[in-house]
Amino acid sequence: MISALRFSRARAPWLIAASNDIPTRAFFGLLCLWWLLLLLFNVFPQIDIYASKHFFVHETCNTPATPGEICGYFPYRRETYLGLIRVLFLRLPYIVAVVMLWKLTACYWHCGATFNVARARAFKIGLGSLVTGPAILVNFVLKAFWGRPRPWQTLDFGGHLDFVRAGSMAGKCMSNCSFVSGEAAGAGWIFCLIVFIPQPARSAVALPLAAISFLCSAMRLAFGAHYLSDVILGWLSSLVIFAGFIALTDSPQGEKKTEI
Repeated sequence: MISALRFSRARAPWLIAASNDIPTRAFFGLLCLWWLLLLLFNVFPQIDIYASKHFFVHETCNTPATPGEICGYFPYRRETYLGLIRVLFLRLPYIVAVVMLWKLTACYWHCGATFNVARARAFKIGLGSLVTGPAILVNFVLKAFWGRPRPWQTLDFGGHLDFVRAGSMAGKCMSNCSFVSGEAAGAGWIFCLIVFIPQPARSAVALPLAAISFLCSAMRLAFGAHYLSDVILGWLSSLVIFAGFIALTDSPQGEKKTEI
């Protein structure tokens, strides 16, 4: 049986390549999942409205309401302590990025045998995926040109703009729009870094980092700042970009565990 396995590998080297191609398969799997979820939310827009309604409180309009007008607010949006936590979560990815940039620079203080290739690669993957995903793709492309109003801006939740399905460019939002959530994307990036944390520290910090990542994303929904689709697709977009960077930089020499 062993000789047959050796023969099959000799005759079919693609089997070895396929076994070492996990990062590429992960990237395409996550990318397909992203598009499938976008299609789901686009075809069934009531999912977004239903989820946001759980955090919206109706109230009596102060002025005579026009037919169909809705008055109310998102109470979590008014909580001071939650606002402070939100500011911390908003800045956390970029604080981590500054530390990573400093440590990457420190890697290049060494040369020859003392230069840690795997450590430098991990920092470059982390920084590159942050710039490409949350910074450029999310904030400078999707949020700038897709024009989807935030929940609190729409007629369904006391605003003045029409609801727009996920992925539609028909919205009237002019800047810093809802599709997708930039803060959820940053939270997703923080979650990705868990794979680079060495043991035993990973076991200690994985759960807290995951909790921060999920809580940060959920707060955007609770505040009425984003729909459920914006949060999920924003968070998942960072995993797609992160997996793509790992796949692009993967090599036979890179099979050695990469940790920071």
